[in-house]
Amino acid sequence: MRSWTDKRVIVTGGSSGVGLSTAEILASRGAHVALIARDRDRLEAAREAVAHARASTDQIVAAYPADVADWTQLSEAIWKAEEHLGPTDLLAACAGFCTPGRFTELDIEEFGAHLDVNLLGVIHAARAVAPGMMTRGSGHIAMVSSMGGLVGVYGYSAYSAAKFGVSGFAEVLRSEMKPHGVGVTLLCPPNMETPGYARELELEPPETAAINGMASALPPEIVARQFVRGIERDRFLVLSGLSNKLLYRIEGLWPELFFGVFDAQVSAARKKATRHE
Repeated sequence: MRSWTDKRVIVTGGSSGVGLSTAEILASRGAHVALIARDRDRLEAAREAVAHARASTDQIVAAYPADVADWTQLSEAIWKAEEHLGPTDLLAACAGFCTPGRFTELDIEEFGAHLDVNLLGVIHAARAVAPGMMTRGSGHIAMVSSMGGLVGVYGYSAYSAAKFGVSGFAEVLRSEMKPHGVGVTLLCPPNMETPGYARELELEPPETAAINGMASALPPEIVARQFVRGIERDRFLVLSGLSNKLLYRIEGLWPELFFGVFDAQVSAARKKATRHE
């Protein structure tokens, strides 16, 4: 997309993090924006922030509370958004969360919750807008996975299971949408400086902390700018952060080297934890 003026954008997970930052950027460039999230108070605060960022008071900024894991709720919210704004030009599916922990120590319910929000939430949103985009022969579906959706990291079994699913779904969707003139972009960011990440730090095992310490968390505003740039250039895969790009390349070209580096970090963290017991 060369210009965002009067384009209609729906952002799920739009009340915080990269979703909110993406919405603010697009509003500042002239887009009409509909935000979708569960928490009504945070959603209204986000709507006010995006309205403040918009280029003109003629732009529509609306908010619709819904749980992305609930198909009925989400499809109804998207229907209302399109009734208000018009047909969707861009869907940015940004809703997600992470509860780190060792596989055998996580409650089994956590796996269902991660799949419901992080994977089905993306699928639900895409399914709601894709038929209309295909009919019109235009539009773009952008979704947020994670480096944890490309590279398996100790302590992220539930999160990576869902995010690898998003990455695979995006590849299939790209192939199916391309003949209809609909673009697909997959954002795989590293850790970001969000309230959710602060909670993750409190829960992650020391082995996970050691691996995460190899790369700095990025501000969501920086990641959102890269996300928008990738959409504008019709890129499929958007990676954020030099260290994460290198990890992705190494894992693909030299998997044994990649596993060796991660295994060394895990081993060192376990030895350190043992010394402090």
